Amino acid sequence: MSGTPVRTADATTAAEVVCLGESMVTFLPSQPGRLADVPSFGRGIGGAESNVACALAAAGHRAAWVSRVGADGFGDHLVEAVAGYGVDTSAVQRDPARPTGIYFRTATDRATDVHEVAYYRAGSAASAMSPDNVPYEALFAGRVLHLSGITAALSADCLALLHDLTAPRPGRPLISFDVNHRPGLWRDADAAREVLLDLARRSDLVFVGEDEAEEVWGVKGAEAIRAALPEPGVLVVKRGPDGATVFSDAGEADDVTTVPALRVDVVAPVGAGDAFAAGFLSATLRDLPVRDRVRHGHLMAAAVLTVPGDLTDPPARAHADALAALDDDAWGRLRLGPGWTGDDQEVRTT
Repeated sequence: MSGTPVRTADATTAAEVVCLGESMVTFLPSQPGRLADVPSFGRGIGGAESNVACALAAAGHRAAWVSRVGADGFGDHLVEAVAGYGVDTSAVQRDPARPTGIYFRTATDRATDVHEVAYYRAGSAASAMSPDNVPYEALFAGRVLHLSGITAALSADCLALLHDLTAPRPGRPLISFDVNHRPGLWRDADAAREVLLDLARRSDLVFVGEDEAEEVWGVKGAEAIRAALPEPGVLVVKRGPDGATVFSDAGEADDVTTVPALRVDVVAPVGAGDAFAAGFLSATLRDLPVRDRVRHGHLMAAAVLTVPGDLTDPPARAHADALAALDDDAWGRLRLGPGWTGDDQEVRTT
């Protein structure tokens, strides 16, 4: 493996990947349109880090989710739903004084001007996470600890927790950090810029979108992003329809790997970034080549893009491995639509 190696876990380690962060009950619109016009909503779950844990567990890995939820019905639903994917939720704490967060969203792409999200998460149980009340023994039990910039925006205590978790220490697991810049969560753009840059620089594996890097740091292009973030052993720059570029520190100079994106018949655009991270981490745990790690990220993202919600069952490992092993020409001719992950579904090429 190029870049920072994954710490080898002993046989008693319960989880391969531990994911820390807030999850909320999500209310999904029954039809497109403004929140003011949507007549009803279906209930789901949403949370960048728990999405990664669920996708990894569904892909056959041992994954754990650590968080805090309210001692309420929504908290019950969240824990039960995440555990239903096979995720270890034993370290999730219940807070009798604070509620579980919820949010409503429209069906449109998050990147468009017409997308709306209404958060009801202020004062939530998860926003009270701190170095004093989160079980570090659970966080450091895996080979990888996955974090995101969303947590840093929730409160001063949450920021202190992420700052402490990314500090150098003996035996620290590999720190995976998804920048996940959400402008609506930050009161101060300057604070967001400084905090997210600092946390990324303290991490071992970083995921960042080319568009969000330009938005939050004012840097444009994969090479410029690497220049701003020289520290991580592995930097994954997601470039939308242009694919993804990975910088792996192999010594005096980076190995640079670019993998084109897949053509996908998109049903809903939410959750793809989390799924990509899960696919990349899954292939990293299996010590696959960098190209295949990116391809597994694209495939996991395509599974989510072709369903209405944030989560879905990924393709069977043998199916995904066969697609990831295609030559460049065959990979470029793939086109994936709804139902493509089923074992009896024929994958289209053009």
